[in-house]
Amino acid sequence: MNIALPSYRHVDEMRPWSDREHRLECVAVTPEAPDVMTFTFRPDRPGHFFRYLPGQFVTLELPVGPEPVMRTYTLSSSPSRPYTVAVTVKAQRDSIGTRWMFDHLKPGMQLKAIGPLGDFSYARHPGAKYLFVSAGSGITPMVSMTRDLSDRQPDSDIAFLHCARSPDDIIFRWELEAKAREMPNFTLGFIIEQLSHGQLWSGLKGRIDKAKIALLASDFLERTVFCCGPGPFMATVRESLAGAGFDMANYHEEAFQPVAPPPPVVVADHGGEAQATRVVFATSGKDGLCEPGHTILQAARASGVRIGAACESGLCGTCKVMKLSGEVEMDHNGGILDDEIDEGYILACCTRPKGDVEIEA
Repeated sequence: MNIALPSYRHVDEMRPWSDREHRLECVAVTPEAPDVMTFTFRPDRPGHFFRYLPGQFVTLELPVGPEPVMRTYTLSSSPSRPYTVAVTVKAQRDSIGTRWMFDHLKPGMQLKAIGPLGDFSYARHPGAKYLFVSAGSGITPMVSMTRDLSDRQPDSDIAFLHCARSPDDIIFRWELEAKAREMPNFTLGFIIEQLSHGQLWSGLKGRIDKAKIALLASDFLERTVFCCGPGPFMATVRESLAGAGFDMANYHEEAFQPVAPPPPVVVADHGGEAQATRVVFATSGKDGLCEPGHTILQAARASGVRIGAACESGLCGTCKVMKLSGEVEMDHNGGILDDEIDEGYILACCTRPKGDVEIEA
């Protein structure tokens, strides 16, 4: 039997993966910690590689039920190893999309993905030396940046401080401890909240504060800080740094949390009552009205048109659609590229029509 083997290609002979054209194929599922799994993907077509910044995220369309759900995950992989990408996710008790991944996503299955996107990267905010502070699954962008720096600049000065509920909950513990041995300027510290009966631990315990940060990195005032974790955790880190006189222009954080739909923008009254505008959804063959100050996403939902959306704050890029005609105003948070805007794309969640518009949805 003759088996067709894939031909070897250098990266410069390949094309970058594009979320506009391709899907992702799952190639591996790896347990990392209790309720934590890494899912590794390759392009669904041969001859492509992944180009992104360490710390960026993707949004996956998950076929949970009759209507798919969109979930945003930071890439834990490194762009210095561009043939696959990976997300490392923690399934909470009430999670829907992530629990579906745990129960159903297997090697060989394909998913639609949007991205990569995001500004939370040392490539966008470079510094002479870094302090990475994380808690729980917030460790993923820090690991992505650490892996990238380890490959590109192994002498990088990094202080890495991670907080977890228990020693067993420390994600990537063994890899990070290996980095601490291999990288000459890599300092690693863990803080755990609790120990089970008979469990041994010689590291820091309790909750993060300025004193524990200083124990790991006495020169933290001189570092560029990246922080990711639950909201209260990041608030504590911010307050600790600010109280110590840290220059908060060198502080960067990342969080994905459910948000409420954006409130309508108050439309100024110039002598007459503001009028609703007409929105035509060309692909669906529907049209409807967009009330003054409402977004195109809100108008789509009111008209029974489905436009996928995850963050609803102009960050994740999930609701990107083509505007065919009309004038709009868009207030996004980095979820769309300038060249995409030039082509006519908009983010429905943060775009409001200035008159009648037509959308490819």
